[in-house]
Amino acid sequence: MSIKKTRLDLLLLEKGFAESRERAQALIAAGLVWVNGERCDKGGHAYLPTVDIKVDAPLRYVSRGGLKLEKAVSDFGILFAGKHVLDVGASTGGFTDCALQNSASHVTAVDVGKGQIAWRLREDARVTVLEKTNIRYLDSAMLLNIPNMATVDVSFISLRLVLPVLHRLLQGQGEVIALIKPQFEAGRVVATRSRGVIKDPSVHREVLENILQFARELSWGLWGLTFSPLLGPEGNMEFLAWWKLGTADGQTIDVDFVIREAHRALR
Repeated sequence: MSIKKTRLDLLLLEKGFAESRERAQALIAAGLVWVNGERCDKGGHAYLPTVDIKVDAPLRYVSRGGLKLEKAVSDFGILFAGKHVLDVGASTGGFTDCALQNSASHVTAVDVGKGQIAWRLREDARVTVLEKTNIRYLDSAMLLNIPNMATVDVSFISLRLVLPVLHRLLQGQGEVIALIKPQFEAGRVVATRSRGVIKDPSVHREVLENILQFARELSWGLWGLTFSPLLGPEGNMEFLAWWKLGTADGQTIDVDFVIREAHRALR
């Protein structure tokens, strides 16, 4: 009788390398998993249960999203201590986890989906989970605390629809750290022409300049701009912006330099 092969993410779960399938997928996506001496970054690849699996190091967060936010925290010196954070597009909870590990007092994790957030975060008294909730229709009456910081990782929606809502929920004060995803900001024509993967630096520049100007018109000051250390699921570059509401820009940002550094590091 032949032995049935099993998906790599499920093997990690079965062998005790991860406590959930989401955690296993995050380890794989982060490039931390080796199979028979070769790095594997595809959770769907199937292997015999007898394969040799090694994991370089445990991922610090419940998903690789935490590594993205961690870069902004490290690059800009962002302080979460004592903050009430609104995590928009929480999904498994990578941003939520990163905020808590950086001493946030409380995180309200908002997502349109259901049952995605990691169990240990769901059980954490410092976390309030708002599932099946579209940020566009979130009312402040639904929040236990008025947030003074927001983190954003949303897909299939432009930040132009999200930032004004955050301006209202944060009552025009506080800070926002958001992932800027060009494939959802460039417009349908450009995204279709690029088959959903934006690689053109000129499009990256146009997207960033447009979003930064949009935030400026909300009286949000830009205090930091960098690129995500990880590509998105389809291979898209993503960028991280740090804004302070009701302020002028904290520094002059060279958008072209950020784009060049992203292409140098990730291509």
